[in-house]
Amino acid sequence: MAEPLKSFALFLLELRSSLKILGISIAAVTLPAFFLAGRLLAVFQEHLGEKLYFFSVAGPFLAHVKLGFFAALYVLMPLCMHVLWKAAGKPFGVTGTKLLWFVIATCILFYSGTVFCYMVTLPFGIQFLLSFQSQDLQAVISISRFVNFVTLFILGFGLVFELPVFMIFSAQVGAISRAAFARNRRYAVLVIAILAALLTPTPDLVNMGLMGLPLYLLYESGILLIGWLGLDKGGTGASGARPPALPQ
Repeated sequence: MAEPLKSFALFLLELRSSLKILGISIAAVTLPAFFLAGRLLAVFQEHLGEKLYFFSVAGPFLAHVKLGFFAALYVLMPLCMHVLWKAAGKPFGVTGTKLLWFVIATCILFYSGTVFCYMVTLPFGIQFLLSFQSQDLQAVISISRFVNFVTLFILGFGLVFELPVFMIFSAQVGAISRAAFARNRRYAVLVIAILAALLTPTPDLVNMGLMGLPLYLLYESGILLIGWLGLDKGGTGASGARPPALPQ
């Protein structure tokens, strides 16, 4: 019992010092990003094809602040991931090159998820929602709600695409084995379906499938990678030979 508490205490201490640096970095990038928020809004608005409205004096200003913060968080995601993995991995010996591999893999999957969301899922979702318009029912979309919708949706997609990395980390530290992931596929499918229903803009099967199918494939790839890297309890892959573990 003392060992998990010690690991958690080390995690909090490492995280506390790193968060100060991260907070300063995000604030420093948010300021210049604020002046580019108008261009970012125009890019997002291309999928909408409708005018935006504001219902409070500070509405447009606050929307630009949110977009600036979103841009800063997006650009600094590698730093965010480094802070997270450095704090989470240190108690388990995930340092050096191994830490770098986790950061790189997480960032690649995050940016892949956000691009997939922006290029595929977001346009489908917005057009589906707007298809309910009629002559007697017209959209009056708030800039604040639109910015919240788009930014949270894109960030959410990016974060859930990191699933294989967290599966590998769980196996690396001995928390969950490859066999446990494989044995609980049906529960994973249920969780993925719930996440798809919560994070997609519409509850229709098409949009849920656009998120659920990639997530399930990522889950299966996580199981395969755990075996290939030799991180399951047996320490060997399916072939019986020890595959290359993460570099030290």
